[in-house]
Amino acid sequence: MQHLAMEVPKKTLGRRKIPIKKIEKKSSLQVTFTKRRGGLFSKAGELAVLCGAEVAILVKSPAEKLYSFGQPEALINRVAPSPAQIRREHEGRIKYEEAEKRLEMEKKEEVGSGLWWEEPCEDLQLQELEQLLESLDDFGGKVEENLNYAPPLSLQQLMAADDFVIATDTSFFYDQD
Repeated sequence: MQHLAMEVPKKTLGRRKIPIKKIEKKSSLQVTFTKRRGGLFSKAGELAVLCGAEVAILVKSPAEKLYSFGQPEALINRVAPSPAQIRREHEGRIKYEEAEKRLEMEKKEEVGSGLWWEEPCEDLQLQELEQLLESLDDFGGKVEENLNYAPPLSLQQLMAADDFVIATDTSFFYDQD
């Protein structure tokens, strides 16, 4: 005789993969939260025991209740920066930004530190243009004065100059009768 086993339908769905998306049904949401919170805390405990890690977890439920694992306050106080450290970091950030601005200003000055007569004059105001014209006139006058007062060079000095080429026309030395 054959033993016939009757299949009894399962009372639960068992373990199955569920899509990861927000659960809309409130009762299912609360049940899932409770089970997963327990699993999360269990894994955190295992991590702390196996690895010697300091674990702190804060979880806020859909019902607005706060749950904690470990000693989150102690851990937060140890890893969170003190008010003095926050102040030092803020002051350091301000000093860094100021130094960055000064460096940028110096770079702009270096770019514009060419010869004053080579600077573009399109952006100058009328008063600045008049001052520039006056400065150019003064400069031209000083150049002219220096040229007038320059001692004359001898032929030997001119010939000694490396970059000076003399073209001589000796025809005026000879009488052309």
